[in-house]
Amino acid sequence: VQLQASGGGLVQPGGSLRLSCAASGFTLGNSAIAWFRQAPGKEREGVSCASTSDVTKYYADSVKGRFTISRDNVKNTVHLQMNNLKPEDTAVYYCAADLGALDPCSDPTGLIYYSGKYFFEGKGTLVTVSS
Repeated sequence: VQLQASGGGLVQPGGSLRLSCAASGFTLGNSAIAWFRQAPGKEREGVSCASTSDVTKYYADSVKGRFTISRDNVKNTVHLQMNNLKPEDTAVYYCAADLGALDPCSDPTGLIYYSGKYFFEGKGTLVTVSS
C-alpha cells in the first residue's frame, strides 16, 4: 500500500503546477483524500481535502480560488491543480487518504493536520515558487 506524490518543481510567481498522487494497493475512489504542505520552519498545514465520492470539498483560505483538488478514478490518482502560485506557496506537498467509516473530510476539520489523521500518507513533492 503506497501513496506517491509527484509534479513538484520550480515555478515563477503567477505560474501553475499540477501535483499528482498515485495510489497502489487500495482504491482512491473509495477514500477521503487530502493535500497538506509544510514550509521550511513551519508546521504541516492543510491545503485541501475531499470526502469519499467528493460529497464535500474544503480548501484553506490561503488557496481558495487558486487550487483545485480532483481525482481520476480510472488512473487511481488524485490531483492538485495550483494556479496563480505565490512565493508563500513554497513547501513540500503531501497527499493523504483514508478508507475509514469516519470520513476525516466530512467537515472543515479535515484540513487540520495531525499524524494519523488520514490512515495513508505519502512522501512529499517540493514546490518552489520563485523568480
